[in-house]
Amino acid sequence: MNATQNIGLVIVGDEILSGKRQDKHLAKVIELLTARGLALSWARYVGDDRPRITAALSEAFASGDLVFSCGGIGATPDDHTRQCAAAALGVELELHPQARQFILERMRDVAVEQGLPFEPERADNLHRLNMGVFPVGAQIIPNPYNKIAGFSVGDVHFVPGFPVMAWPMIEWVLDQRYAHLHGGARTVERSVIVFGAMEASLTPLMEDIEARYPGCKVFSLPSVDHPTYGRHIELGVKGRGDPLEAYAALRAGLEARGSQLGPELVR
Repeated sequence: MNATQNIGLVIVGDEILSGKRQDKHLAKVIELLTARGLALSWARYVGDDRPRITAALSEAFASGDLVFSCGGIGATPDDHTRQCAAAALGVELELHPQARQFILERMRDVAVEQGLPFEPERADNLHRLNMGVFPVGAQIIPNPYNKIAGFSVGDVHFVPGFPVMAWPMIEWVLDQRYAHLHGGARTVERSVIVFGAMEASLTPLMEDIEARYPGCKVFSLPSVDHPTYGRHIELGVKGRGDPLEAYAALRAGLEARGSQLGPELVR
């Protein structure tokens, strides 16, 4: 992966789409990326439907992006992500030896905690081994919470839906496999509050700035009921490094149009 590649997020689960649970992954992944000078390019929500999950993962594998997939890697009937990943890749599933070892260690730990004998051949324990069945060729992602590993295939990384597990696993991937990318997408935003303007009237100026300053993005964030500024547009530029020259040209264009300007913002 190089610094120009995108980073994506796939969040799997009917419970998110039905509203039974509120998604926490999107905001946290943005936070984790931002702390490392990286940025999220896209996100996608998918229910517990095998054809849809397979289609989403096929696109992820084909994209060349760094992608995190959260949820659906357990071993209950409503967990489909492992099977869909294999289908998207056109490979078989197999019990990963290191994942198997971690699951056995977890079984032993639980038996000790409960004061029970360690019985790896018991039916429920044999079923737990299914959580270590991954697409052929997968690499594991360690799970510091309960040792039940996630997995990676290329630049697509699969973690559980539980935040307490998923977030440290995502951090591990970012720090162990992509440390060389940290800071590669760090951007600076410069913007100004514009009062009494319509976006349509500002579009030619925005297009002109983007054409004159490749690598900079112009953004427009209108608001109709801001508690401080009321009806306004936050108009600005963002890019790697400090897009000061592009911002100066944007502001000069606004002043030439007689726009009423408010505070400037730098992020």
